[in-house]
Formats: sequence, C-alpha cells, structure tokens
Amino acid sequence: MSVAFVKEESAETAAETLLPDRPISPHPNLVTEAGLKALEMQLRQAREAYDATSAIEDVNERRRQAAGPLRDLRYFAERVRTAELVPDPTSTDTVAFGSTVTFSRDDGRVQTYRIVGEDEADPKAGSISYVSPVARILRGKVVGDVVSVGDQELEIIAISAAPRV
Repeated sequence: MSVAFVKEESAETAAETLLPDRPISPHPNLVTEAGLKALEMQLRQAREAYDATSAIEDVNERRRQAAGPLRDLRYFAERVRTAELVPDPTSTDTVAFGSTVTFSRDDGRVQTYRIVGEDEADPKAGSISYVSPVARILRGKVVGDVVSVGDQELEIIAISAAPRV
C-alpha cells in the first residue's frame, strides 16, 4: 500500500496535542476555604471535559480536543494536592491572609480587597493575591497605619473578617 493512502500523524498534528503545562507558582499554595472548594470544582470540571473527549472517534481530533482539558487536569490536580488551607483570621486587629482590608489612596479613592490565594485572586471582584505587592505591604499592619506602595501612600481605614460563603 502506498503511504499516500495511509493516514499518519504528522509532526505538526502531534505538536498541536502537546500543550505546555500551565506555570505553577513557586510560592506556597495558600488557600481560603472558598479557594480550596473552587480549585476542587475546577479539577472536577477539567476531569469531566477530558472524559468527554473519549467519545470522539477520530484519534487525532480526540487528542486535539483533549489537550486543553488534560493540561488543566494536571494543573488543578497539582494545585489541589499542594493546597495549604489557611483558616479565616480570628482577629481583625491586624491585616492577615483572609482579611478584608479597606484603605484610602492619596488621590482619595477608597478600595476594599480580601487577601486570598493566588488562584482565587480577582481584583475586579475584590480579592488580591497574598503575594501581590499591596497585600505583602499591608499584612501585619493595623487600622491607621500608612504604607507606601510605589509612589502612592495607602492608609488602612478598616479590617474585617472574611465574609461567610
């Protein structure tokens, strides 16, 4: 049989099915309770998406369709495995992981953020990663403290416990 009639996987097709792993942060994988639940849910969703590709008959198409879910499955499995659950802070005296902190900026803006793990951080939704520059500077501070971030000064005006979810 001529090779012209044999369907062989090309190097290009093979490369399409091997996606590089999502980068894993070098920082400890600290998570809130809600963050751990979100990681577990994302792991389930990745597993379901990967399992759904088994119904695709064409082997090359199945590999292409499975590449993204497989990469996500590896990532979320590692993040769940390495998660270090940090209980909500018991005090609102100082800013800590899991605290919600309100501060005012030099320009008059008042902002409120909850300090959370890297995977659960979403500044638009009011949460920042504990490794972000602002969170690093705020941790351990108390109401009334003024800290410098770049060319801005932030004054802590409130510290509260995490909202119950």
